[in-house]
Amino acid sequence: MNRSAPRLIYCDYAATTPIASEVLAEMLPYLQEGYGNASSLHAAGRRAAVALQKARRDLAALLSAAPGEILFTSGGTESDNAALRGIASARRAQTGANHIITSAVEHKAVLATAGELRDHYGFELTVLPVDHTGLVRVNDVAAVIGDGSDVAVISIMVANNEVGTIQPISAIGALCRRAGVPFHTDAVQAAGKLPLNVATLGVDAMSLSGHKIYGPKGVGLLYLRRGVPFWPQITGGSQEGSRRGGTENVPGIVGFARAMALSEAQREGEMVRQQQLRDRLIGGVREGNEAVQLTGDAVQRLPNHASFVVDGLDAEGMLIALDLAGIAASSGSACSSGSQQPSHVLRAMGYSPELSASAIRFSLGRDTTPHEIDIVIDQFLQILARMRQDA
Repeated sequence: MNRSAPRLIYCDYAATTPIASEVLAEMLPYLQEGYGNASSLHAAGRRAAVALQKARRDLAALLSAAPGEILFTSGGTESDNAALRGIASARRAQTGANHIITSAVEHKAVLATAGELRDHYGFELTVLPVDHTGLVRVNDVAAVIGDGSDVAVISIMVANNEVGTIQPISAIGALCRRAGVPFHTDAVQAAGKLPLNVATLGVDAMSLSGHKIYGPKGVGLLYLRRGVPFWPQITGGSQEGSRRGGTENVPGIVGFARAMALSEAQREGEMVRQQQLRDRLIGGVREGNEAVQLTGDAVQRLPNHASFVVDGLDAEGMLIALDLAGIAASSGSACSSGSQQPSHVLRAMGYSPELSASAIRFSLGRDTTPHEIDIVIDQFLQILARMRQDA
């Protein structure tokens, strides 16, 4: 008799999410009959252009921004790259400012870009340290900004993808505003989980991605406050107000806008529910198990995020065992999961290379149930016991 495979318990929503049925329904007309190029003057092009501008207005309203401040991209990585390269280069040309400031726990899309700007384009780079929970100290930011005259751009993420720690963005934003320094934040992990009012946060630029909020892959945005200096990084077309050349991904953009609207409508209730499940998972995994340490801030963390290091074990073995048990989890950043190097985030937080190599992340979503959490706890504890016995 053939037995069907057990239902996958998906606990990797921080890596990507399934596309919502409402989002797919919104996209389909622009993948089929409404496929016109939004730059074309004929009826099919005009229809696409109308959809594009409606999505821009809707997303701007959700962020308390102006439509002209929304620049569509291919995703979070491009948005981060465009923000750092575009703002730093333009501000240096405009004012001579040559200093980039970021933190040691940023996504590689920020850290690698900042490093390249230092190594190949002559920018000075300061990488701020964090405490043991992954938190950037506001006083450290204030100390390195000075009067702001030499700072080209500062980039600090809203919430960390590997350990879930939420940064004091509003306080940093206020510092930057007083010093007249452009402030970018990577909000990819925070979308749909935390309020993202750009005025309240005090940011000049913000990166978002569609596939983290039940939207399509391959689409994102960069909020760019009016008046912030910026040089386009993709040239060759007048799209996006001549700030990003290339034919717009109208189906993706339409889907992104719908996904963001759904996420915002459900955010408060869903995050209360997911936080309860998260706390249930953390408590169940750690109870009586001293080898398991929670990483990140216990309170100021994303409501759907539980991350651990496990003394004496390796992440790869645990992930394989979880996968065989029908549970999808992660060792941290999905973008670097193929790398055998210890997490740069955990190393910056003071963890040893050995502990850093044991990082496990469970991230929850709309479909996660209490019953699934109980299964994850039970299976994970069994796996830990078995691996310790075999070690």
